[in-house]
Amino acid sequence: MPFSSLGLRPELVRAVSDKGYDLPTPIQTQAIPLILEGRDLMGSAQTGTGKTAGFVLPILQRLDQAGRQRRNRRAIRALVIAPTRELAIQINQSIEDYGKWLRLDSTAVFGGVNINPQIKLLTRGVDFLVATPGRLLDLLGRNAVDLSRVEMLVLDEADRMLDMGFIRDIRKILAALPRDKQTLLFSATFSAAIKQLANGLLRNPALVEIGRNNAVESVRQLIHPVEKSRKRELLSHLVGANNWQQVLVFGRTKHGANRLAKQLNSDGITAVAIHGNKSQNARTEALTRFKAGKVQVLVATDIAARGLDIEQLPHVINYELPQVAEDYVHRIGRTGRAGCRGHAISLVCGEESGQLRDIERFIKREIPRQLIEGFSVDISPGSPGAAAKPDAKRRRRRSASRPSTAA
Repeated sequence: MPFSSLGLRPELVRAVSDKGYDLPTPIQTQAIPLILEGRDLMGSAQTGTGKTAGFVLPILQRLDQAGRQRRNRRAIRALVIAPTRELAIQINQSIEDYGKWLRLDSTAVFGGVNINPQIKLLTRGVDFLVATPGRLLDLLGRNAVDLSRVEMLVLDEADRMLDMGFIRDIRKILAALPRDKQTLLFSATFSAAIKQLANGLLRNPALVEIGRNNAVESVRQLIHPVEKSRKRELLSHLVGANNWQQVLVFGRTKHGANRLAKQLNSDGITAVAIHGNKSQNARTEALTRFKAGKVQVLVATDIAARGLDIEQLPHVINYELPQVAEDYVHRIGRTGRAGCRGHAISLVCGEESGQLRDIERFIKREIPRQLIEGFSVDISPGSPGAAAKPDAKRRRRRSASRPSTAA
């Protein structure tokens, strides 16, 4: 089924073709006609499924068909709220790419940079705005943005925004929007909190749900069991011995990402870290160098990596497993996109055996183990290196730390 069969205008189909895409993904096939009909929509899709184009393309068409509103040039007509700067930038780039044959304006606003240039852009007027919650609320407080004429609203990665504590900001923003609008909500999962948010926001929504494993079918997944103290050594060995030139590595903490990047550079592997403590300019520069092949390894935390769009990324490595199994799918979904094969490796120590079991239950499959000579250890349940239940001493220490309930 070609994109033209979904009801999209020739200008949009041409822009999609210019990007090298011939056939729509499952979420695009299901979502685009519904959005063109004006339906509210609740969608569940993982990274790499083509979700962004799934809502950007029909919104661009609806905006263009309705014509540019001249009465109030500061009024925003379509609003996308995204959890991170990187995702906001990526969505806006998609709007510019797919809307290049249309006469519509868009911009992205986010924190970490000077607000004044963003205010100037909004004063000139844009049709399509992409924003992070905190910066949008700041702009509203300064009367620098008019949301009274929003026709279409998208909450992207709503689950992540709730996890990051943005629910109050989102509710304040929603209060500034008109009731009569089309609303699209996308979330990796439909938790109770997401359903509660949707119930108060969407009107008779259509449901589009793409299976959690669809996004990673093209990713070859492997586990390399290794002692925690030798993870860095194994990572350097893998990158160096295989001459990998573009590797996205995930760590859990900002300080850990900085430390690992520094250690890799000392091993002769060009690496740079990207996380929330970095300025927007530093993050943009790091990503640009990585995409250009000037840096072999990009070490990222989960939040910093949300929205990273790196075409044909060959390798993702979990240096540390995520605490939440669902984040594993988000991570490895950065590779194996747009029909390309991807390779995802997890360096797993015995202490992470419990997290590994949670991940395998979540994705409903066992990830193959591959032993690396000179590095491998046994992380199977019950092995000396595997995580065990808290011992008696630790249990006593925890009990002692709790307030006494005795009279």
